[in-house]
Order: sequence, then C-alpha cells, then structure tokens
Amino acid sequence: MESDLHQVIKANDDLTREHYQFFLYQLLRALKYIHTANVYHRDLKPKNILANQDYVATRWYRAPELCGSFFSKYTPAIDIWSIGCIFAEVLTGKPLFPGKNVVHQLDLMTDLLGTPSLDTISRVW
Repeated sequence: MESDLHQVIKANDDLTREHYQFFLYQLLRALKYIHTANVYHRDLKPKNILANQDYVATRWYRAPELCGSFFSKYTPAIDIWSIGCIFAEVLTGKPLFPGKNVVHQLDLMTDLLGTPSLDTISRVW
C-alpha cells in the first residue's frame, strides 16, 4: 500500500465526518474478520493500518492489560481498545495516551478514565 493511517492523519487537516465514519467502519470490519477466526492483533496503531492514496508508537494504543503482565487470557477487547485510541487520534490529530513509559501510560489512562473500582481491581488478581 502507498501509505498508512498515521501519514493520513498527519497530512490531512481537512478530513470530513464521512472520512472519520469510513475509517472507523473499515477498522471495525477488519477486526470482525480477524476476531471471527479467534485471532487478536495485539499491536494495532495507525502505522500498522495500511491505506492507499485514495484516502489522501506502539504503547500508546495498547489496552491496559497489555501494559504489564497483569493478565494472560486476552479477548477481542484489547483490539477494540486500540481502535478507540486510534479513532480518537483520527478525530483530534494527536494520540490519546502518549505515555513516555508504562507507568506514565497507565497514569494518563486513569487521569482520563478514572481509577478502577476496588471490585474491578480485585478481579484482576
């Protein structure tokens, strides 16, 4: 392919609502396809999403459970999280959680989303 979504985001400040809808639709459609085969990508980010010319940092897109060794049984939710982060970047032109390291990454997530409840935390252990 000629380009990737990262280049599209950086090069185009005139994307329309229809572009955003199209990108999200195509991303979710691709995820449905691979998840139907019980395959999880685990490294979705704009640079890994190829685009052709018609459309003219890895940690930042990882689900919290991938930011450490908290969990080993993954579900499609890890890729859905990435799509949400990517879509936020498509809309704003900048990464949603640009962490400098894993701890900073988790701090940014909890700053925006709040701290998980004690019940949620207890289910992680």
